[in-house]
Amino acid sequence: MKADRYLFDGSHPCALRKLPCDSNDDHVKKEDILAKTAENLEKMAALQDAFYADGREGLVIILQALDAAGKDSTVKHVMGGLNPQGVQVTSFKQPTSEELHHDFLWRVNKALPPRGSIAIFNRSYYEDVLVVQVHDLQKTYQMAPRVLEDSKKDFFEKRYRQIRSYEEYLYENSYRVVKIFLHVSKDEQKKRFLERIDRPEKNWKFSESDIAERAHWEDYQAAYQDAIRETSTKNAPWYIVPADKKWFARLLISQIIVETLQDIDPQYPELPEAKR
Repeated sequence: MKADRYLFDGSHPCALRKLPCDSNDDHVKKEDILAKTAENLEKMAALQDAFYADGREGLVIILQALDAAGKDSTVKHVMGGLNPQGVQVTSFKQPTSEELHHDFLWRVNKALPPRGSIAIFNRSYYEDVLVVQVHDLQKTYQMAPRVLEDSKKDFFEKRYRQIRSYEEYLYENSYRVVKIFLHVSKDEQKKRFLERIDRPEKNWKFSESDIAERAHWEDYQAAYQDAIRETSTKNAPWYIVPADKKWFARLLISQIIVETLQDIDPQYPELPEAKR
């Protein structure tokens, strides 16, 4: 199974509502998928070892999704196949007071990994064109009037441009950026929210704010579609992964990482003859 079926690199538009949230169109069997995922995790480990030793590129994996789409479990079950020595995971939550006094990319730039390492961003700077846009939070910013006097449309079009430029900057400085959107359906999200209430071991995950955000479902769908359309590029593509079946989403994400590392083609450094 090739991941490019789910890839958006700007060569064609993203119509999010028309894309599948489950694996029904792929006619797959769960046992086959689990076996293939295990195989991919072994490939990831071998590729990462060479990637770490090579040390010439960095890899940033961005996980974006609505609540309960499976970001945390993806980090646990897929990224668990990587050597933690060469991986750093950052969860971007509501900005702190200090972070709000800087540009929106400041806190993200601090979390970039050294070349040879992999960064996993659980949410990212895309929150600044998603939740900020849905709730009009830009109106609360302490910024110069020349910035805040922009129309809402102009404000976020500038942010899309800034994101495209930032990701191109990273690519030109030997980093790869892979962006993954876990595409969960509204019915599946409801089911997972109810599990958080009904199952004691998941109670800690329940948040009333998640329910409040669910009321903005359509607004978030539109915001995600715009963000993906505006920031899908050849050097920083988006992957729209069906997420209603977690086992299927995990296979696709492992495949995306394997294919990315294979494209990088890391090589173990050779010992110079003089040193030998």
